[in-house]
Parts: sequence; C-alpha cells; structure tokens
Amino acid sequence: MKKVIYALILPLVVVSGLVFANREIKNETYERPTPKPFSSAEREAELKKWEATPDGVKFKKWEASPAGKKVYAGAAKIRKHISAFTNMEAVITSLSLPPGSLLGFGVMARINGVDYIVKFETEKSQLEQLYSLKVNDKIIIRSHNLSYAPKYSYPIVSGEYVERDSKVIFKRVPRKGGC
Repeated sequence: MKKVIYALILPLVVVSGLVFANREIKNETYERPTPKPFSSAEREAELKKWEATPDGVKFKKWEASPAGKKVYAGAAKIRKHISAFTNMEAVITSLSLPPGSLLGFGVMARINGVDYIVKFETEKSQLEQLYSLKVNDKIIIRSHNLSYAPKYSYPIVSGEYVERDSKVIFKRVPRKGGC
C-alpha cells in the first residue's frame, strides 16, 4: 500500500515542480536589443550613400523634373491639413486609379484645384460604402499621411476618414497588435 501511495505522490511532485519552474521562466522579462537610432550625421551619411545608388539618382532626377515639382507643389498645398488632421473638401474625379497602379483600392479626387490619389486600406465590410461613391460627389477627407512616388504623377493621400452628406462612409480601423 505504501508503494502505491509513493508511486502516486512522486509523479505529482515532479509535475508540480515542472509547472512551478515553467511559471518562473515565463515571469522573467527578456529585453530585446533595440536598435540604436541613427544620429543626424549617420542619417546624412546613409542618405548620401542611397543617393549614389541607381534608384537614388533616378529619384533625384524625378524631383528636379517638372512632374516632380508639380507633385511637390500639390503636396505642399495640403500639408497643413495633413499635419493637423483637419477636414479637406474634395470632389471625386475618377473611380479608378492610374493604369498600372499597385496602391489597392482608391479614387482620384480634386482638392483645392489639384488632383490627388486617395487610397484606402479597407476591410471587406467597409468596401460597400466606398463603392457607393460616384464621380462629382463632394466628400470630406481627413488624413495623417501624404506620400509621393516617381511612378505616379499625383500626390498620394491615405484616406483615414471620409464623410459624404454629413454621414461617415469610411473610418480607418486601427491595426490589431501594433502600429
């Protein structure tokens, strides 16, 4: 009888010891080595190095070209609205993006007399409301992000909030588990 009791208690002790040891390991916090941010001198050196690459040379030529200057001028017109996340009135000019575009779902819109690409990072449930947009619809857009690329002749606005007829038709859903 004693042997049976010892045989039952021994595995219980071993298992509880393993569980306790595993719990202590999980409670320890591991510090991931975070990359040290570049100093301004290192950043400048990396930028100079990139500008010497074929892609960097191509980008610099585009910036100096009339098309690049036009894109930068358009971006400058709405930069204050972007940084302040304020309303911008827009008119939809096209329901499709330029040919060869790889931006996903988006529309062309005119804001303050300048054409922009307005792209959306949507979930399937939000697409239906965006598909209801028509050419010449007046909308209100808010965004935090403005970008440009040599491939496109227009500044690219990431639509985060869109309103039509005082009704919200799109509001970007924050990503789960991160930025």
